[in-house]
Amino acid sequence: MSILVVDVGTSSVRAAIVNGDARVVHEETRPLLPSSPAPGLVEFDPARLAATALDAALAALDTTGPVDAVGIADQRCSTVVWDRGTGEPVGPGLGWQDLRTVGRCLELRREGLRLAPNASATKLEWLLEQNDPARERDLCFGTVDSWVAWMLSDGELHVTDATNAAVTGLLESDASTWSEDVLDALRIPQTMLPHILDSSGVVGNATALPGAPPIAGIAGDQQASLLGQGCLHSGDVKITCGTGGMLDLVLGDTPPGFTVRGAGGTFPIVCRRVGGKNTWGLEGIMLAAGTNVEWLRDDLGIVDSAAETHDVASQCEDSDDVWYVPALLGIGTPAWDYGARGTVLGLTRGAGRPQLVRAVLEGVAHRGVDLVEAAGSDSGIAIPRLRIDGGMSANPTFVQALADAGQRVVEVSPVLEATTLGAAFLAGLAVGTWRDEAELAATWSPRETVEPRRKLDRDRWRDACARAVRWIPDLSAVDF
Repeated sequence: MSILVVDVGTSSVRAAIVNGDARVVHEETRPLLPSSPAPGLVEFDPARLAATALDAALAALDTTGPVDAVGIADQRCSTVVWDRGTGEPVGPGLGWQDLRTVGRCLELRREGLRLAPNASATKLEWLLEQNDPARERDLCFGTVDSWVAWMLSDGELHVTDATNAAVTGLLESDASTWSEDVLDALRIPQTMLPHILDSSGVVGNATALPGAPPIAGIAGDQQASLLGQGCLHSGDVKITCGTGGMLDLVLGDTPPGFTVRGAGGTFPIVCRRVGGKNTWGLEGIMLAAGTNVEWLRDDLGIVDSAAETHDVASQCEDSDDVWYVPALLGIGTPAWDYGARGTVLGLTRGAGRPQLVRAVLEGVAHRGVDLVEAAGSDSGIAIPRLRIDGGMSANPTFVQALADAGQRVVEVSPVLEATTLGAAFLAGLAVGTWRDEAELAATWSPRETVEPRRKLDRDRWRDACARAVRWIPDLSAVDF
C-alpha cells in the first residue's frame, strides 16, 4: 500500500509517495515563496498555491501510479478566505508570519481577549473587513489544510483537523468547539468555519486526482513531524530546526494546567485527534534557527553554503569563548522578548571565521536546550533524549553541540523532513496500511544517535542571553 502526502510549507510544496515500509519512494518539490509587500506583511496567492499543490501531486502519481489514500500537512495559522459558490479566493492568503494585526491584538487584549498576531483569528477578521464588512457574503474560511482539501475534493470538503483548529485562536481551550466569544468579538459568522475532524480518518475523496483516493489524514506540520519521528507516548520530544525551530512534547490524554502559555514559555497543542480522542502536548518556539546560518551565508558572505558551516566550524575545537545569541527576530520560548536582538560577545584579535561560525551553531543549539528546559519545567516531565529533524539536522557540528549543551542523547531523523512521514502515518492508519499507533512507533529508526562528548557552559550562555534581551524596549514590552 502507498500514501500520497501533500505537504504545503512556508516556501515550497512537496508531494511525496510513502510506502508501507515507511519509506519515501518518490518526491516532487515546487517552490512557492510568499511575498512581502511591506515590512511585517507576508502574503501568498491561494489560487497559485492550489495549482502548485495539484501539479506536484499529479506529477508524483504519474511517476508511481495509484495510491490508497492521501494525507495533508500544512503550515499552520496561515489564512485563506474564499467564495463558497465560485471557489475563488476573495483576497490574498495571509501567512502565519504576517504581523499586520499586531495593533488589533493589543486592542483586543485591553478588552480582555488574548490573541496572538500569528494566529488565524485576527487575520480572518482583517480579510472580512476588507472584503465583506457587512458580513453578507457566503464565504469560507480555512487554514491551508482546509484550502487544499477543498481543492483536492473539487469543493466538496470544507474541513480541518484538531491540530490546525487548535492554533487558530478561534477554538475553545478544550479544543472541542469554535469559541462563540471570539467569533462574536471579531464578527465572524460561524457558518464560514470548517468542520473539525479527527487527524486520522477518511473524510472524503480527492476527486481532482486519478482514481479519487480517499483523503484520510490531516495535521499541522509540527504535529505531523512529531508523529513522523515516532513520538506517540508521554514524554516523547522532537525538535524541528529549519528556518525557525519548534520543540514539541507529547503529554497524553490530559491537557496541561494552563490554556494560554506556561510559566516556562510553552503553549498547549493538540498533537493529534484519533477516534475522537485528543492527545495533548506542549510546544516551544525558537524564532530563528536556520535563519542564522542564512545570515552567515547571504549577509556576511563568510560561507558559500549552509553545509559549509560544518567544515568551517570543524577548524577549531571550540569557539574560544566567542558567544552568539541567535535573536535576529527576538527570542521566543522562554523569554518571549520581541525586542531582543542578535548578539556576538567575546571577540578578540584572535577570533576568526571558524570561531564565529562555531559560535553561531552552538548558539542555536543552546536555544534548542532552552526549549527543552522550558518544556520540562512546564510539564514536570524529565526529558532524557531528543529526536531532531529539519535542515539543520544534517549539520554534524550543530547536532553534536545540541547533545553537548543539553547533556542528552540526540536521535537524528532518517528523513530530513519528518512531516511527510507523519501525514502518511495518519492517512495510513485510517485505511489499514498500519494497524495501530504501536506499529507506527516501531517504525522509528534514527539515522544516527549522538551522545554528548563534552559539556558546554550553560551559565555562560545565560549571561550572554541577559545581554541580548530588552535591546529595543518598546518591542520588549509587547506581549501576546
